[in-house]
Amino acid sequence: MKRTGILNRHLAGALAELGHGHEVLVCDAGMPIPDGPRVVDLAFRAGVPAFAEVLEGLLAELVVEGATAAEEVRRANPQAAKLLDGRFPALDLVPHERLKELSAGARLVVRTGEARPYANVLLRCGVFF
Repeated sequence: MKRTGILNRHLAGALAELGHGHEVLVCDAGMPIPDGPRVVDLAFRAGVPAFAEVLEGLLAELVVEGATAAEEVRRANPQAAKLLDGRFPALDLVPHERLKELSAGARLVVRTGEARPYANVLLRCGVFF
């Protein structure tokens, strides 16, 4: 049994398969999930687990070279906007409809139980060297 890090076997396995340039969508419970990407659904109840908690756990395990979020997050969910701005100084912002289109190219979707709007981010994997 793993001692630390992500213990969910489906999520840990999916993360181990990611490579440079692959994208991971971390999304709230209401984000439409496109056909195609592998999905690890962590949603349990409204708000559980929270977007921030899942994002922080993923960032502890992944090398991320870029991130994209919906521009609507600034107005509709200032708490998520603050988290994203703090973690990604060069955060790309696009209209929410465009983020949904981009998410179709994700290799992995991690659905949280977040119940606040626009708590979604598309992470682009980097390399550790």
